[in-house]
Amino acid sequence: MTSTSVLTALAPYGWDEAWADEFAPHGSQGLLPGRVIRVDRGQCDVVTADGVLRADTAFVTPHDPLRVVCTGDWVALEPVGNPRYVRTCLPRRTAFVRSTSSKRSEGQILAANVDHAVIAVSLGVELDLGRIERFLALAWESGAQPVVVLTKADLVPDAVGLSYLVQDVETTAPGVPVLTVSALDGDGLDVLVALVSGGTSVLLGQSGAGKSTLANALLGEDVMDVQATRDIDGKGRHTTTTRNLLALPGGGVLIDTPGLRGVGLWDAGSGVGQVFAEIEELARACRFHDCAHESEPGCAVLAAAETGQLPERRLESYRKLVRENQWIVAKTDARLRAEIRKDWKRKGAEGRAAMEAKRGRVR
Repeated sequence: MTSTSVLTALAPYGWDEAWADEFAPHGSQGLLPGRVIRVDRGQCDVVTADGVLRADTAFVTPHDPLRVVCTGDWVALEPVGNPRYVRTCLPRRTAFVRSTSSKRSEGQILAANVDHAVIAVSLGVELDLGRIERFLALAWESGAQPVVVLTKADLVPDAVGLSYLVQDVETTAPGVPVLTVSALDGDGLDVLVALVSGGTSVLLGQSGAGKSTLANALLGEDVMDVQATRDIDGKGRHTTTTRNLLALPGGGVLIDTPGLRGVGLWDAGSGVGQVFAEIEELARACRFHDCAHESEPGCAVLAAAETGQLPERRLESYRKLVRENQWIVAKTDARLRAEIRKDWKRKGAEGRAAMEAKRGRVR
């Protein structure tokens, strides 16, 4: 099959000249290019110019969980065989990674080669701004452009209330498009369709956020199963159980994911910094370059919080995510672990000295 015919067949799934150049050495060995559309227990479905093929991943299953074959990967596949084998993955342009819920120091890759990370948030329940910030930190860290989609807008009774909710999320998500959508009546879908029509988008969110309904609306047909959420708390069961890559009729590719109960950070320091860009900007005026924004003199961040320029909730969320990310990184970085312990001891000594001074027992 010629390179032109391959480009024509795989272009709807994101194949381009850059991927073709990356694949060229493998093509000279007679391997087929394809994109992983689903992974299941050591096997995967790969869309190729010859159609969707089932392949085994035994040859590319490393000990590192971040290097396993993932939905969205471009791979080099054996042209024949039963079973066929994936021989290698092409280098990823982006990767969405979270910390696993296990106690081990492991990350879990959810989607590869993503251009937009669409974070679905239901307006049917009270907004959890802290959770949105977590998703945004991981999205920025992945290299994708985050987009927050407020689903079930039809459940908000008045336009004024909706505008306040949007404003709260926009404050939480600086530099991120915030869209309101009602998949029930189609309001706002045209804007989202236009946004995801170029490149690959991954759909993320909690169970009950309306991801499957939103995916069906973007696909123009009921491809994903939909289940009702509980009225008491707006939560739903996992309708989607695997990560599936689907070509959209208007162009672009969508990766639908199961609902995420836990959104643990995984080495997302720069992502946290982008979510809290205003705090990072304020920190440049702090007296000390390593200011922790806790009680240091000359802290511009604390000063902004005291005057109301910086909401206290934002500062607390920032501190929490920074601490969590440091802890995750420290699990695999002995030097950072030592620095954190040293910092804890310093703060403990300062706290004890302050208590002694308060009791008037300083010698």
